[in-house]
Amino acid sequence: METKDKISRLSVTDEAMEVIWELEKKHGELMFYQAGGCCEGTQPQCFEKGGYFPRMNDAMIGTINGFEFWIDRDLFEYWKYSHFTLDVLEGWGPGGFSLETPLGKTFKVHYRLFTAEELENLEPVKRSE
Repeated sequence: METKDKISRLSVTDEAMEVIWELEKKHGELMFYQAGGCCEGTQPQCFEKGGYFPRMNDAMIGTINGFEFWIDRDLFEYWKYSHFTLDVLEGWGPGGFSLETPLGKTFKVHYRLFTAEELENLEPVKRSE
């Protein structure tokens, strides 16, 4: 969600963007979901669009290359004052549900707290119903 005078909650590294382009070529439209625990811990997961359905009141904090990035509702409450930067690492994460796993890669998020000035002008989040 790039809004002209608003502060984005989400960005992506060049390395992660290269993997996303590769996944898009192979799988078509994508989506991201970051759960609050369980099987994959809090690691961001990439699915084919519609391959995962956000739960009621989960938060969509932005888009990457037009693909929605959803956060578990409880995890969002914990991290709502933070900027997310999607990155990618060599190797496998704690599971194998995400589309980048067969490439020998795993997505990771780096967080930083927003400044007081940024907090006053954040992009809104979309909530699932």
